[in-house]
Amino acid sequence: MTAWSEDILHYWFEVLGSKRWFNSNPDIDAEISERFAPLWAGLRHEPAMFFVSGPKEALAAIILFDQFPRNIYRHEPNAFATDALALNIAKLALEAGFDNSLTVQQKHFLYMPYMHSESLEDQDMSVELFDRLGKTEALQFAIMHRNMILRFGRFPHRNEILGRETHPDEIEAIAEGEDW
Repeated sequence: MTAWSEDILHYWFEVLGSKRWFNSNPDIDAEISERFAPLWAGLRHEPAMFFVSGPKEALAAIILFDQFPRNIYRHEPNAFATDALALNIAKLALEAGFDNSLTVQQKHFLYMPYMHSESLEDQDMSVELFDRLGKTEALQFAIMHRNMILRFGRFPHRNEILGRETHPDEIEAIAEGEDW
C-alpha cells in the first residue's frame, strides 16, 4: 500500500472513527482539509485505474474522493467534484471482487459512491449492495437516497451549491428534513 492510502485508512477508521463520520463538525472539517486537501487536489485528475491496485488502495481513494470533499468543501461545489471518480473506482473495485476481502465497515465506504450518485441505475445498485451488507440502518439510507432520485432525478439539497434551480416540491422535501 502507498503511504497516502495507509494514512487515509488509519485516519478514517482508527483516528476519526464511526461516531464522527457523519456529523458536521467544523474542527473535523478543518483537520481533514489541512491533512488531505493537498492530496485530493494532487490526485483528483488521475484515472480511476490508477487507484485499483488492491482493495485497500481502492478503498482509501474512495474515501479521499467521496468522503473527504464533503468535509473539505462543505457547502461548496467541490464537495461533489470527484464523485464520478469515486464511483468509477468503486465500480472497478467491485468488478475485481475487492469487496470480498474487506470488513463490513470498509465495504460500507466502498459502496458509498453508489449512494451519492444521481443516477437511478447507481441508486438501484446501492440498495442491492447495502442489502447484501446486512446493515439495516445503512440499507434504510440507501433506500431513502434512491427514493429521492426516483422522485426528483437529483438530490435537491445540492441545487443551491451547484447553481441549479430548485423547484417548489424540492424546497418542500428539503424543509421536511430530506437534506442529505
